[in-house]
Amino acid sequence: MSGGWFDRLRARRGRLLALVAALVVLGLLAGALQVQRLLDRPLNLPPEGLTFEVPPGSSVGQLATRLAEQGVLDAPRLFVVYARVSGYAPRLKAGEYRLATGTSARALLEQWAAGRVVLYDLTLVEGWTFREAFAAVQAHPKLRATLAGLDEATIMARLGHPGEHPEGRFFPDTYRFAAGTTDLEFLGRAYRTMQQRLDEVWTRRRSDLPLASPDEVLILASIIEKETAVPEERRRVAGVFVRRLARGMPLQTDPTVIYGLGERYDGRLKSADLRSDTPYNTYTRRGLPPTPIALPGLAALAAAVDPLPGDELYFVARGDGGHVFSATLEEHNRHVRDYLQRQRSAP
Repeated sequence: MSGGWFDRLRARRGRLLALVAALVVLGLLAGALQVQRLLDRPLNLPPEGLTFEVPPGSSVGQLATRLAEQGVLDAPRLFVVYARVSGYAPRLKAGEYRLATGTSARALLEQWAAGRVVLYDLTLVEGWTFREAFAAVQAHPKLRATLAGLDEATIMARLGHPGEHPEGRFFPDTYRFAAGTTDLEFLGRAYRTMQQRLDEVWTRRRSDLPLASPDEVLILASIIEKETAVPEERRRVAGVFVRRLARGMPLQTDPTVIYGLGERYDGRLKSADLRSDTPYNTYTRRGLPPTPIALPGLAALAAAVDPLPGDELYFVARGDGGHVFSATLEEHNRHVRDYLQRQRSAP
């Protein structure tokens, strides 16, 4: 009798415990589902989205508080707990982030941990001088200036290349970078890119070139860059210069004279300028000038190591961006007279 009662009591207790356990599990599942909904629900972002900065050294708690104060995050404590439990908290990377409409709390943590920051663009233009390139770098609002006011020698020393002239050493291209990148980091990247491109074309150079080093290729490429913007003319211009170098003839190229004049150049090259001797005057001095005169692009570098064969030794501008090429001085002088006549008759 008593044994049957005890068995019934034990069975009832077992059913009660099972019921309690089931209720606990259901509660946990409901709580977990609620947490999942909160983590995957879109944040309260404006229609145009939001740019949000994660400063270096920020904790996930500080970031959650800022988001809550801006009305973006509804459950900051849950956000912090999940970030710590899931392992995201110690992986957050500093930077500027773009929060697009529809972004959830979970997706935001993934974005921070992956470091998918906003990237900005800056283009260094083919044919720019170092001064022009440096001014563009200093003017970009998202690059952090650390080199402002320094002279060129100090800048090159900071880049790890003391004693090297900066002209032509930075590859013209469009570069993407995160906010807070320093001007030193940006220039270092452009410098390394130029070295890589120069090394690549140097390995493909023609064996009979009168160029003794990659630096001489860089100098010639910079002259080609300034002489013509017509793609199909680059190798032809390179051919003229290479043949003149091989024969010991002066290059007689106006862009080097202009570069040597510096601030004395007033926009019009005069006969007296061609006679004014500077290290860059290729009318008064034979061979290449001592440094590049601008930033050459990849096409100009490639033309310098693979000039077009032929017998042309002269060229003169047509007035429309292109040039007329000649093999003899007599022919060249005739083209020069034609060009001057067109200039005089122009409005």
